[in-house]
Amino acid sequence: MANIIIPILQTISWIFVLAVIVDVLLSYFVPPYHPVRINLDRFVNIFLNPIRKVMPKNLGIDFSPVVFILLVQMIEYLLISLVIAIG
Repeated sequence: MANIIIPILQTISWIFVLAVIVDVLLSYFVPPYHPVRINLDRFVNIFLNPIRKVMPKNLGIDFSPVVFILLVQMIEYLLISLVIAIG
């Protein structure tokens, strides 16, 4: 059972991290009204906005993507550890 669940958890984690990284990179090169960017922002902002509300603004730099990626990695590690422990 763990052989099935662990790759699924890793894939979901990878998708979230990749979506955030692509969104950050697109924000530098693609205008904000581009359809791809609009749709990706909608998806990513669901997860980043709660972090942005808690974090202070530091000289105009948004660290919420970094915090989100770290949280995703920690949750992935904890869930995989739990799946392995259960058996």
